[in-house]
Amino acid sequence: MKKYKCKVCGYIYDPEIGEPRSKVEPGTAFEDLPPKWRCPSCGAPKRMFIVLK
Repeated sequence: MKKYKCKVCGYIYDPEIGEPRSKVEPGTAFEDLPPKWRCPSCGAPKRMFIVLK
């Protein structure tokens, strides 16, 4: 699974870990996050994330 980085604060969403603060289970792909999900560090919307290579 691909990791995604917030362009605003640098937070990295790793689908293998999920996001406990947002109650996102491990194994949840970025594409499967709710449309209104926001960066847990700075509150940026999903559109502010880029794929890490």
